[in-house]
Amino acid sequence: MIRIGVVNIDTSHPLAFSEILMKEKRARVVGVYNDGFRGDDEVELFISKFGLEKRCSGVEELAEIVDIGFIQGCNWNTHLDHVGAFFDRNKPVFIDKPIAGNIADCSKMLDYVKQGKVILGSSSLRYADEICNFVYRPIEDRGEIINVFGTCGMDEFNYGIHVVEAIGGFLGTGAQKAVYTGKGEVAGNICETYTISFACGTTATYHTLQGGWLPCHFLITTTTDVHYVPVDISKVYIPLLDRICDYMETGKNTLADIDSLIESIKIMLAARLSRENNGGEVALDDIPINDPGFDGAAFSREYAANAKKIYL
Repeated sequence: MIRIGVVNIDTSHPLAFSEILMKEKRARVVGVYNDGFRGDDEVELFISKFGLEKRCSGVEELAEIVDIGFIQGCNWNTHLDHVGAFFDRNKPVFIDKPIAGNIADCSKMLDYVKQGKVILGSSSLRYADEICNFVYRPIEDRGEIINVFGTCGMDEFNYGIHVVEAIGGFLGTGAQKAVYTGKGEVAGNICETYTISFACGTTATYHTLQGGWLPCHFLITTTTDVHYVPVDISKVYIPLLDRICDYMETGKNTLADIDSLIESIKIMLAARLSRENNGGEVALDDIPINDPGFDGAAFSREYAANAKKIYL
């Protein structure tokens, strides 16, 4: 059985993932290292609930006893701080979404992969059955994709990355530019709209609602029809975890490669710059290496301030 080590239990993902893994019995979480905002009470309850072998005092200790690390802290600025111990032992890591928040960290991840290190990720929505089933349909049946329209709600980046990675699931790579096209605001709820242009001529449009939750739905315009693709989020983690287990068991990686994962981050960085520049197009290749990107530390503080105890 695959042995997983979790770094930080900030979000609901370690809880939900562990529940699924217990049922499927291909892998299990055996250890945890926590330097996030969850207190000792929740860490100990997490350990007890899933029968973990050990609470580790450092990432190095955790990396010694597992086959793969799951980096799951909500401060994406610290993700790279936690991968080295696993890479030093030639062990892969899964980095939860968003894998990074700026170009500098994305470049470091690319360097790691070029050195032969394995980074798996990231948004479970990219691998949703509904998206994959649509993509696998014969083109003569569904038509060639011209535009993908997607919705997502909760916040701009931490949750918004889901819809952008899902667009990557539909279209693959090749995004060139992003542009902010405007917003609507009602009762403090802000809905922003962005458009992505791809090299092949395809476009994608996405909404991110800030101030409330929205389901992820997609409308796909093709050369022959318009297809409505809703996603059942109650089942969305299973395909992701199955692919991770497949990789660990067979060595065959069917998850998105690092270029695809980073392209999604670049899309959102370019979209943010477009908004800050009153809606001008921003090429993904023109994002400055020193661009501050999205602030993971600030998001983590806000997330922690509003978080309820979930490991009870």
